[in-house]
Amino acid sequence: MELILLGTGTSQGVPMIAFDGHHCDLADPRNHRTRTSAHVIMGGHHIQIDAGPEFRVQCLAQGIRQIDTFILTHGHSDHVMGMDDLRRFCDLRGGAAMTVYSSEEGIERVKTVFPYAIGERPSAKGYAAFLTVQMPEVLELPGGRVSSCRLPHGRIEVLGLVFEEAATGKRLAYYTDCKEVGPQARELARGVDVLVIDGLRPEPHPTHLCIAEAVAVARDLGARRTFLTHLTHHVDHARVSAELPPGVELGYDGLRAEL
Repeated sequence: MELILLGTGTSQGVPMIAFDGHHCDLADPRNHRTRTSAHVIMGGHHIQIDAGPEFRVQCLAQGIRQIDTFILTHGHSDHVMGMDDLRRFCDLRGGAAMTVYSSEEGIERVKTVFPYAIGERPSAKGYAAFLTVQMPEVLELPGGRVSSCRLPHGRIEVLGLVFEEAATGKRLAYYTDCKEVGPQARELARGVDVLVIDGLRPEPHPTHLCIAEAVAVARDLGARRTFLTHLTHHVDHARVSAELPPGVELGYDGLRAEL
């Protein structure tokens, strides 16, 4: 299994527009963060998680040339607004619609934002087409399975995802945009090889895990390796990395990890 972090930034990205008060060193490319999304290759099957505003640029930067399954964790704009660029992957499928797995909230947002793309075929050649399907508790795919749970994020719930590759048994948990990781989600991800988890900033936040909270979850789960994602401009990669315990790292755009 391979994990590619396409983006690791917040809804505003880093650097922020019209803002000079960044707490991170912008000379370090790891502190330049596009909106959070990830690509997982499991047994040769390519799974895209979310598509923020920079999705097209992320695909070009990381050489993403195939998407077999698309999962939307939730319908916030920094995770959904790049979905129109899935049109290219519909073209590569011979014009067939891309199945979009999400929660009820995510599906409703897709239908509201992209009404022209809902259907089995594109409305015109070169357009996107989406078939929306509610994410099951276990999604069986050619390369393995994806188990899902719900994570609280303010007024909504976000899909937490745990990937298990059939050929190797390797397990990856992807828990972004959450304030808590409840008992069900913890049991689902216990002992994973890699954990990717929301670690917004050093200070507490009402709808996201802060870094200390994310580290505590990682310790409880016993993840062999943890990457923090959805990072604000308060997080300087070099400085904060030096303060993290062994086994916990800051993610960055373009990070690749083989499981």
